[in-house]
Amino acid sequence: MPEGVLVLCATPIGNLADVSDRLRETLGTVDVVYAEDTRRIAILLRHIGASPPVRSLFAGNEASRTADLMSDLDRGLTVAIVSDAGMPTISDPGGRAVSQAREMGHAVTVVPGPSAVVAAIALAGFGGDRFVFEGFLPRKGRERAERLSRMAAEDRPVVLFVSPHRLVGDLESIRRVTGPDRPLAVIRELTKLHEEVWTGGIGEAIEHWAGRDIKGELTVVVGPGTTEPVSAVAAVDEARGLVADGATPSEAARRVAMSTGVSRREIYESLIRGQDPS
Repeated sequence: MPEGVLVLCATPIGNLADVSDRLRETLGTVDVVYAEDTRRIAILLRHIGASPPVRSLFAGNEASRTADLMSDLDRGLTVAIVSDAGMPTISDPGGRAVSQAREMGHAVTVVPGPSAVVAAIALAGFGGDRFVFEGFLPRKGRERAERLSRMAAEDRPVVLFVSPHRLVGDLESIRRVTGPDRPLAVIRELTKLHEEVWTGGIGEAIEHWAGRDIKGELTVVVGPGTTEPVSAVAAVDEARGLVADGATPSEAARRVAMSTGVSRREIYESLIRGQDPS
């Protein structure tokens, strides 16, 4: 069986000037392109002067079109997948094709490029060593409540994609679990002419964006929460549990002090006296 090649192609998230030389070459030489929106990819292809055959691959037809894509790979074709903007499979179709192509023994590669997630993290200013990408929040139900609850306790920045008509509602839901002061960045129209970056507290964000006719693509970065300091009483209770499990008072005090920041001496003396810290 001929070995086909599947290429995941990241496309500009707004500004066509972000097309890379490699993307231009790839889309100009592949045998077929599967696109989330054939009309939008047509604009990009005209911009770079490429004219490969184009087929649609979106959430509604992903199952059937993935079967077609596998047939193309089985024929030894080089196939590209593109989404409307950014990297396929990131809150967009394509993941099923990647897993099936690999199972069938076809090569899978990637043409990296613009990313709304990474660009938003950089612009938000909360640090990028660790972060969480949540995509779009569920619209309702238990899953939405659970995701919001986890976000409230998250100590890393959280990146969300938000539809313009749902921005204020999503911000209000976040405020209910985090309070009004959690910092965040609302980033609109990344890389486009009217790019806008707004930063502040969630309460301020709701006041700022409520009542506006919001248009364009939105990425929201919710700042990390702060961990509540552990009280001395709670630290001593934890140390007593370690002693009950066989640790010496000195060892228990040392371990709990390292994990909580409470004074080792205070924990140790409370253990020896058998009293809570005053």
